[in-house]
Amino acid sequence: MRKAQRGLDGLALEQILRQIRLIVFDFDGVFTDNRVLVGEDGSEYVFCNRADGLGLTKLRQRGVDCIVLSTETNPLVARRCEKLKLECFQGSADKWQTLQEILEKKKIDAAYVGYVGNDVNDLACMENVGVAICVADASPEIKPVAHLVTSRRGGEGAVREICDLVVRAKDTED
Repeated sequence: MRKAQRGLDGLALEQILRQIRLIVFDFDGVFTDNRVLVGEDGSEYVFCNRADGLGLTKLRQRGVDCIVLSTETNPLVARRCEKLKLECFQGSADKWQTLQEILEKKKIDAAYVGYVGNDVNDLACMENVGVAICVADASPEIKPVAHLVTSRRGGEGAVREICDLVVRAKDTED
């Protein structure tokens, strides 16, 4: 599979999405709206979109593996990933290095990977995978690298939007 070109038209992007074998999601700002509610005792709470779960299930049913790769280490992230049945890699100071190690273990070429990010710590991964995706409210520094910018913001259905796009592409395979 060739790496997607920036500014692809809908048909060309759909053809690339059909070949995706793995989607890697950042957590904060992608599954969440990038805000945190901190309780008096220091407990953290975030808002996620419940519709994401069904979208991820549909992807898995079509043979697309999905994982979370996060810079931070947070039990809240692990808990949400466990509920969604997502493999979770946390505490990565160098996301691209970590992703290369994951891809080597999974025996997947980066060209068959979609990466969904929202901030500059996702940039190296986005520059090196087959399809770079960012959420609508992503940092302005990464939007020019993205092949696809969602219409929805992080935590407000962006994950489900991505899942639905890939499912639709997979369902129209020749």
